[in-house]
Amino acid sequence: MKYTYYIFIFFFVSISAQESVAIKFIDSVNLKSDSLIAVDNFNTVFYVNNNILHKKTNTKTITYNNLQLGDLSDVNTFNPLKINLFYKDFNTVVILDNRLAEVFKIDFNALSPYKNVSHIATGYDNTFWIFNQDLQKLELFDYKTKTNRAQTAPVQSEALDIKSNYNFCWLLTKNYLYTYNYFGSLVKKVKNTGYTALAESNENIILKRDSQLFYMPKDKEKVLPIDTSNLLINQFFVVNETLYIYGNNVLNKFQLKIQ
Repeated sequence: MKYTYYIFIFFFVSISAQESVAIKFIDSVNLKSDSLIAVDNFNTVFYVNNNILHKKTNTKTITYNNLQLGDLSDVNTFNPLKINLFYKDFNTVVILDNRLAEVFKIDFNALSPYKNVSHIATGYDNTFWIFNQDLQKLELFDYKTKTNRAQTAPVQSEALDIKSNYNFCWLLTKNYLYTYNYFGSLVKKVKNTGYTALAESNENIILKRDSQLFYMPKDKEKVLPIDTSNLLINQFFVVNETLYIYGNNVLNKFQLKIQ
């Protein structure tokens, strides 16, 4: 009886350990950049070189730089008509249109009350999410009225990354991954087991831990490893079910084979 029991346990553990998300290689392209930002459905590539944002299409490349604001900390291209650039050292966000022309600039140092921002992500309408690290909470900030439309309850650990779409914002901290709706209400809370970065597509989440990626479907908390065959992962993001992995100056494109 004991022998049968151990056979069953071994079989169950083996099946569980094999469960993962496969990827199918599509193609790769050489691309030298300091930081790859995104690739959209039209194969437009956004990347940063020497603190300059580049937007590369099949026909031309246009750029934007603002040397007065120091290092470019983050770029969010979720809405290509309102691209958000965050300059953390100067606590400032610049909003660009699709031609990389500056249309709005928000200096959080000049606001009352002052906001000490560590992360940003796109929101709906004239808003973006900011993480106020003095108050340890997310705020949905209207950059035209310079007021908060929503805010979350404070969290108890360091913010590592945030991503958003028009309906939700995902906050990854050292302790948990939080999901909030656009009212600032907590929708889901999942323990962080060592993840340091995330990407979002159609409310499905990709998480990075060390040199491994993991897939968490929307409305579920089950996390499955993605078989990336030990690729170097400097940046990663997902467009629909296409996974982009950038490392060693090569952009690899894969199809996520999700059952």
